[in-house]
Amino acid sequence: MTNLHPGPLPAAAVVLAAVPYDHPQARSLTRDLYTEQVATYGFADDPSTTSDASFNPGLFVVALLGGRAVGCGGWRLLGPRTAEIKRMYVQPQFRGLSLGARILDHLEADAAAHGASRLVLETGAANHAALALYRLRGYRPMPSYVAGRDPAINRALGKTVPRPPKPD
Repeated sequence: MTNLHPGPLPAAAVVLAAVPYDHPQARSLTRDLYTEQVATYGFADDPSTTSDASFNPGLFVVALLGGRAVGCGGWRLLGPRTAEIKRMYVQPQFRGLSLGARILDHLEADAAAHGASRLVLETGAANHAALALYRLRGYRPMPSYVAGRDPAINRALGKTVPRPPKPD
């Protein structure tokens, strides 16, 4: 698909709204993600088997553009100081607007504010745009943290969260 978008949108054009994972807008976007993953890889984790409780503690957001939900993502706590970025997705017709970067930046900041010092995530080996974004944001390859994942298909990435400066 040819991307006709000129680049990043003004910050005011996009609203990142915190919603429960089972919110209709979140469910619609995660179903779209699932459909795209099945088309690309032949299988995917079913998002309907994830409960809202999986993001507590954590956060799930939808990106709203003109009131329309066009992207999503979340983080959840995996361990005392480790947060996992989950269900990052932007609808194809809205890619190239830096929405994924905005969602990721928001999730990283929120996870860090809640005490995370390490972030991990998984993405597909064929998802070149996501891999490029994550590398640009400092994520590096790591061993899989999910049992049974095929490294030819799944890529596990992680990064250390920089500590904010202490106030004087």
